Amino acid sequence: MISNYFMSGKQITNRKFNDSLKENQDLDKPKKVNINILLNNIRADKKRDQLASNVFFGLIVVAVITTGVIASL
Repeated sequence: MISNYFMSGKQITNRKFNDSLKENQDLDKPKKVNINILLNNIRADKKRDQLASNVFFGLIVVAVITTGVIASL
């Protein structure tokens, strides 16, 4: 911010324009995507969801068994 204080309006405009050009050039470059990484992420998400489902089911089973034991006493 201090460096902009001593710059003229034209210099600031040119600097902003050059920055936006650099950003556009980065967007134009083709980005490589590794399909194996994407598939691994999907597998990890499915595994995490399956674990959550199993834990939830286990908690329900424990609650039912506990309720049955308490009711039988």
